[in-house]
Amino acid sequence: MHSTDSPPPPLPRQRPLLDPAAEYGQWVQERPLTRISLWGDNHPWLVTRQEDARAVLSDPRFSSENVRPGFPGLQPTTPPRTPGQLFAMDPPDHTRLRRMLIPEFSFRRVEELRPAIRHITEELLDGLVKQQQPADLVEHFTLPLPLLVICELLGVPYADREFIHRQAAAFATVSAGPEAMRAGWAALFGYLQELLAAKSREPGDDLMSKLATERVASGEATPAEAAGLLVQTLIAGHETTASMLSLGVVALLRHPEQLAALRADEDLVPGAVEELLRYLTVVHIGLRRIATEDVEVGGVTVRAGEGVVVALQAANRDPAVFADPDALDLTRDAGQHLAFGHGLHHCLGQSLARAELQVALPMLFHRLPGLRLTGSAAEEYAFEGRAVHGVRELPVAW
Repeated sequence: MHSTDSPPPPLPRQRPLLDPAAEYGQWVQERPLTRISLWGDNHPWLVTRQEDARAVLSDPRFSSENVRPGFPGLQPTTPPRTPGQLFAMDPPDHTRLRRMLIPEFSFRRVEELRPAIRHITEELLDGLVKQQQPADLVEHFTLPLPLLVICELLGVPYADREFIHRQAAAFATVSAGPEAMRAGWAALFGYLQELLAAKSREPGDDLMSKLATERVASGEATPAEAAGLLVQTLIAGHETTASMLSLGVVALLRHPEQLAALRADEDLVPGAVEELLRYLTVVHIGLRRIATEDVEVGGVTVRAGEGVVVALQAANRDPAVFADPDALDLTRDAGQHLAFGHGLHHCLGQSLARAELQVALPMLFHRLPGLRLTGSAAEEYAFEGRAVHGVRELPVAW
């Protein structure tokens, strides 16, 4: 797949806390597509420019099925075909299953949840200020907030939060290897299968009950597909937002002029959240596809059977789209960012993530005007080898 004698450069797995790996800025400027190395002779194309990223993610000739030979997975082993993994499916199954979740994540449904999000945020801040300083913001605020919200939405007991987060983290830790990742998914899959069966007998007013009594009972989805959907929703529904909250706090504290502007004008909040999403892009190992036929992207022919990795963090720093892209500017129009992906697989929970960020960040800085990072640089707490970038701890005082 790669014809030169020297192997292509590896996909960057590590990055600075608030920025993409340095190589991305170089690749965006130099060429439309870049050959990279994942493992062995798996040398997919890397897409870094936003126009090309949009083209790939909206083109049905690029498949998301990770069991296809040559797919640019992060591990040299072919993953098992797991029911309900929307990110690894193409239509028509992707369309059929995704449709079951859309009503619960619509803009209208999320707006109905805003009072609950505010209440949860207030309660967590009440608990945080009672902690001895310095306190870990991840433990007491940025992790429990999205986990509480998604548990309430799905109908999952928050009392099981330590188990849930431990298994979700195992699945998201690429460096741990395929067996550990599969074990994390399998543990959550079994857990949610049991909960789903219990909800079918005694339903409540939550997404899991609706899946059990409407979709599974009617035969539209198998119990395994429903459990798989719930696993993916549970993981995606808290990991990414927790990381965005933590890194958003770091970014604002390190840009005091931007934080001052945000505090001075609450109308800035929605746009500020979009800029933070663009600037931080916590899903940082790329979206993966494989060409099912020859496709031209950015003037380069991607042959059938070749893999493509779309680098969202590079597309979100593309100077052809964003002026001074490495600067955090809460007043810019960042609405074209791709932090939630694009096309058929764009993030289903983006309205929920936006609402949580729009509520939580202003409330945190209003309640704790003296909030500051303590101890060593936050960099020392960065995740190692995780698919979602973030920090495991964030010591703060106020």
